[in-house]
Amino acid sequence: MTIDLIAQSSGQGNPLTLLIFAVPLLFLYILMRSQKRKMTAQQERQRSASVGDEIVTTSGIFGTIVDEDDDEGTVMVEIAPGTRFKMLRSGIARTLSDEEEWEDDEEEDDEPADLDGGETTEDPTRS
Repeated sequence: MTIDLIAQSSGQGNPLTLLIFAVPLLFLYILMRSQKRKMTAQQERQRSASVGDEIVTTSGIFGTIVDEDDDEGTVMVEIAPGTRFKMLRSGIARTLSDEEEWEDDEEEDDEPADLDGGETTEDPTRS
């Protein structure tokens, strides 16, 4: 009996204990890594926005960059003809130039979609 107690306290850990600590740490590492990747991609999008790009700000305003000041890190955005405002480059959520080209290809179909497969169903009680 004393041999069993000595063997248990000799420092050999249970594999379950290792899993209890290793799995959450691995999960945390994966989450932090993906978050850092997203943050880096967002910063690259903000840096690459240039004059003429259509953007969406973090507050949801759509506009076009008409001027930029790299020293201050600001851009001048036109949201309507003659309406411009100055904002920080970090306020750019995304650019629309690439996304709209892709969406325009899909919108070329002028025919409305027939959702019910061409079958019409009429209510016989309503005439």
